[in-house]
Amino acid sequence: MKEKLYTIPLNDAVNADDECPFCFIERKVEQDLMDFVLGSCASYMESDVREDTDREGFCRMHMKKMFDYGNTLGNGWILKTHYKKLLKEMEGQFKQFKPGKVSFADKFRKAASENAIGMWVEKRESTCYVCDRFRKEYERYLDTFFYLYKNDPAFVEKIRNGKGFCLHHFGELCSGSDSRLSDKEKETFYPMIFEVMTRNLERMSADVDWLIEKFDYLNKDADWKTSRDAVQRGMQKLRGGYPADPPYKANK
Repeated sequence: MKEKLYTIPLNDAVNADDECPFCFIERKVEQDLMDFVLGSCASYMESDVREDTDREGFCRMHMKKMFDYGNTLGNGWILKTHYKKLLKEMEGQFKQFKPGKVSFADKFRKAASENAIGMWVEKRESTCYVCDRFRKEYERYLDTFFYLYKNDPAFVEKIRNGKGFCLHHFGELCSGSDSRLSDKEKETFYPMIFEVMTRNLERMSADVDWLIEKFDYLNKDADWKTSRDAVQRGMQKLRGGYPADPPYKANK
């Protein structure tokens, strides 16, 4: 099947021979978003971008990645206007706040009350400029995956013979198939994807086993086989991401 512009990134991820093509895509999209927010394009100087970052903020993980990225001035500008919006919003919350009454039974059970300030903070922490944009991108990649699965036999063969997915993205792939595949298509999809995951988790388990065996002095001269980086790949297979990656930094 002839490649279309929107199928190229997913095909590239599958061809990369990674432990999970969706982890590969996730890293690329996240890095692109970091470059957009803090990179040389200086989007943090655009009022519409900072309006979005002021409103949505950043999760703890991406705040750390923004710090590691290394643009002190860019981070400073983002924090400057974000703090101003936060303080104004917080002032309004404080003015209208009234402590809720908790019954004796709730106090005894130490039941959590619907505290207005706590709920406001929780709502603020539920959004992240990078996470939210990646989520929208990710849905499109899921759509593309199932489009290729239904229309490109060569793509299906790459998945069938590939390294599978991390457990996290495998679960999301299975959930995504519910609304994207017909009942008849699911009859062939699930057996294929289950076999792929079983085979590759067994492969990963064997790599970890041999890594441990290599620490036995009897095996010190034996071939590492494919186990030298089994820890980081094994961690990725379970939770996604790239534990061995260095911090992503701005190109200076």
